[in-house]
Amino acid sequence: MEHAEDAGVYRLRADLAIIQTVDFFTPIVDDPYTFGQIAVTNALSDVYAMGGRPLTALNIVCFPIRKMDVKILREILRGGLDKMREAGVLLIGGHSVEDDEPKYGLSVTGVIHPEKVLFNRGAKPGDRLILTKPLGTGIVSTALKGGEADPALVARAVACMTTLNRKAAELMMETAGVHACTDVTGFGFLGHALEMIEGSETSMRIRASSVPFFPEVRALVEEGTIPGGLIRNREFREKQIEIGPDCPDWLVDILFDPQTAGGLLIALPEAAAEGLLRKMHVAGIAEAAIVGEVTAAPAGKILVE
Repeated sequence: MEHAEDAGVYRLRADLAIIQTVDFFTPIVDDPYTFGQIAVTNALSDVYAMGGRPLTALNIVCFPIRKMDVKILREILRGGLDKMREAGVLLIGGHSVEDDEPKYGLSVTGVIHPEKVLFNRGAKPGDRLILTKPLGTGIVSTALKGGEADPALVARAVACMTTLNRKAAELMMETAGVHACTDVTGFGFLGHALEMIEGSETSMRIRASSVPFFPEVRALVEEGTIPGGLIRNREFREKQIEIGPDCPDWLVDILFDPQTAGGLLIALPEAAAEGLLRKMHVAGIAEAAIVGEVTAAPAGKILVE
């Protein structure tokens, strides 16, 4: 826990460990079925980030049963169950409470070989960084709440948030030499990247122009449509970030945007990174990209160029 890992790992025997994680949140889209799918995709992601295979899940439900139609709850649970089935995860129970605001998510248990666990630390100088999904879902969700989001943009963001990291994780685990991995969620891309090097003797250089994002979110950022979490992320981490003179503020904001069900951020040697990226593109993970590299100094900081 002291290293802010994505999930907990408990070794059962020499060749088997379990991975445990929990995640739930309030709706970020209007459609309850879609919300259920997003919540499950997000919860399963931590197991994939550790290199594991999720097996079972427990529903976590908060719902204002006296104020909202129970049909809404059924649709949330149906969306979640369909996504679990897609992932090959068995729902074995759960717990619900009455609450003023709907919330949904999962407690997930997965498995992995103890010697194959990937942590969010361990990246080495010279490693390349692969990001598997575009950024901007937090900005899009904020625009949606304010009635300012283009429907086509919302559809692309939803498609991203309901895409499991399963295939990306499987390809990653088939690749020799992966040193570290995390998934990009609430702390934003730069926040989670900093977690990968915090307390180490390494640093990172990020090529902002290589980072995938939804192009339309630029206009939203420039108009001031940004989530409060983005501002908090930037204020908390800005002293550890050096921004190059050619990197515009709107792009830096996107790099701090809190994500829901974001992609994997993977550190591995250059030759292995090129091969893994090709495999991802062939597998349909089209927006996966090499976005930077791990460097030796200055320790614990990130240069954004």
